[in-house]
Amino acid sequence: MEQMRTIVQASAVYRALAALCLWFGGQWRGSGLIQWFIHPPLQLERAESDHSVFARLWQWVHGGLCRLYRALRLDRLFEGSIFQKCWLWAGAAAVLAPIIPTMAVLGLVLVSAFSLLLNLMKDSGRKLYYAPMNRYLWLYAAIYLAGTWFSVTRAGSLLGGVLTVAFILFAIILENSITTRRQLDTLLLLLVIAGTAVALYGICQYLFGWGYQSAAWADSEMFGDVFRVPSTLENPNMLGQYLILAIPLGGAGLLAAKDWGMRVFYFCCCGVMCVCMLLTLSRGAWLGLLFAGFVFVLFLQPRLLLLTPLLLVALYFILPDAVINRFASIGNLGDSSTSYRVYIWMGTLAMLKDYWMCGIGPGDAAFNLVYPKYSYSGIVAPHAHNLFLQIVCDAGVVALVVFVLLLFHYFRDLCAAFCREKDPFSRLYQTAAVSGIAGFLVQAMTDYSFYNYRVLFLFWAWLALGSLLARRGQLPERGLRT
Repeated sequence: MEQMRTIVQASAVYRALAALCLWFGGQWRGSGLIQWFIHPPLQLERAESDHSVFARLWQWVHGGLCRLYRALRLDRLFEGSIFQKCWLWAGAAAVLAPIIPTMAVLGLVLVSAFSLLLNLMKDSGRKLYYAPMNRYLWLYAAIYLAGTWFSVTRAGSLLGGVLTVAFILFAIILENSITTRRQLDTLLLLLVIAGTAVALYGICQYLFGWGYQSAAWADSEMFGDVFRVPSTLENPNMLGQYLILAIPLGGAGLLAAKDWGMRVFYFCCCGVMCVCMLLTLSRGAWLGLLFAGFVFVLFLQPRLLLLTPLLLVALYFILPDAVINRFASIGNLGDSSTSYRVYIWMGTLAMLKDYWMCGIGPGDAAFNLVYPKYSYSGIVAPHAHNLFLQIVCDAGVVALVVFVLLLFHYFRDLCAAFCREKDPFSRLYQTAAVSGIAGFLVQAMTDYSFYNYRVLFLFWAWLALGSLLARRGQLPERGLRT
């Protein structure tokens, strides 16, 4: 083995690749743009936030709520009760979201909001956590609320708009509910377990033929009769979106594990979730997961990317023909699902020429009311099959700009935290948070997953999780239970 390694290292190909890696690393470290991105002036921004209009308004409201808490003597009702343990309610919502119905998720969101409010009213010195991303969360929620009010069908947009706003604001609730590293680490473990449970159910669906199968999920003429697993998320593409978020967490847990028992546990979790991902037969999800893996390796060990061609060749011989044929059809307009998306995008772009400023309002009802007038070749669609196009449809181009700025600050905060962080555990999970959202956005180019409100909720929960991981080193190991 050592002799082979010596031979490889002495080869011209290896020396050329190593020189290329060193050059790229030097360019990366020396780039002013990259350094500005990963070393933002966060302290200045947070210092300025204490004197902002929002901060002063919140201090005034918070003081009033604390006085009300004392006046009503609510401590007699809630002191020591489970309703004060807001991290349990918020964590339960994030963990159970892919399993329970949407309305149950909304119920947990409302209870966690109430629990956090109780803790804020009880403690006059407690502050809402502030990060640059948060201002865009509030603004994005306000834009969607306005889009619901001015929708072409207010009644049809009401449910979708309210759920969207509630789930966006849950990100702020979760950020402020988790107050210790122990709570955060427990939540990370439970999220991996939940992802594994959902994946196991999907594998059982495949083995025993459980669940509904739609003819629209695959082109039977091109691929024959295939079984695509939806698990608990009602659609294989939505399941793929969820697994893109969950698998990097399992990978981080595997690399961070300190004993063989936990390594075996996380290895099994990752294996189960990856097998289920294959069974979704979702090409967009596969691309998203590959991109998430690329980002994961880029952060931790960029030189391993040199093995990418070998890995792809190995997968070609390992994976079954059904998976290879499905993957090879990406971009093939002969596939009905691919041509279907292209026609929808053409019709949506034609519609946005008239509605680009304010949109038509959130929800399927608004889209189905307006889109048929612009439909290309009479194609009927419930949404734009592209996250970014759909945001413009829902609330206009300003909403898209705010969404992009929100994502920018999310990635910027995490990249900066990764560069500052010394703890390997935190760095691994920060990488998982970056790669999961990056992969999610890649699949979002070919599908609109937010029509599934539980996936919508999970996306905002993961943004909050990333924000928490960015400051994990600042959290106390243990603290007062809330």
